[in-house]
Amino acid sequence: MTAQPLALAPEQWQRLAAARRAYTDTVSPYYDETLQEVTRRACTSGSIGKADIGALLMWKRLRADTPWATNLMARPDIDVRRATAAAMTAARDTTLSRCAGAQAGRAALAHLPGFRTGDALASAVLTAAAPDRMAVYDRRAHSGLRTLGIALSHAPGRYSRYIETIDQLLAAAPAPIHTWAPRDMDTALYWMTA
Repeated sequence: MTAQPLALAPEQWQRLAAARRAYTDTVSPYYDETLQEVTRRACTSGSIGKADIGALLMWKRLRADTPWATNLMARPDIDVRRATAAAMTAARDTTLSRCAGAQAGRAALAHLPGFRTGDALASAVLTAAAPDRMAVYDRRAHSGLRTLGIALSHAPGRYSRYIETIDQLLAAAPAPIHTWAPRDMDTALYWMTA
């Protein structure tokens, strides 16, 4: 995959910028404290354990009363940390494109319960692991892309394609959007469908 800029009409860029402004004006500046705390602990330990995955579940407002959560909790934390350490290494590897880092990081998590399908939780873990390189995926961000006329397939490998799409948008973006971090783009996409 090669990142090539996506051409949006000026009004689409304006809509994206307005969504980001609305997000920052509406959402508490303290909302991401949980994500930031998990990131700090991950930087120190080099991995993300079950307790921090639980914190990310709350932050993402995902359900934990599922069979995968029970199966994850039945695993030794050392096994979870081994997988998340590999994911962190891949996501932070600046010799890889963001897309390749996302793909390798997502693959490192894929054998853990709760990470086999769907990208919401995996993207939260990868964003906590590499906040300057990764972005959070969810169905609302996916809908935001659709609103801009950008198709994103649900086929396997979606998260790396999502990151590639964000890279393409950032490469083509006018000022000040071109200076956004991937996380800024994901919150704008998320808010477009609010």
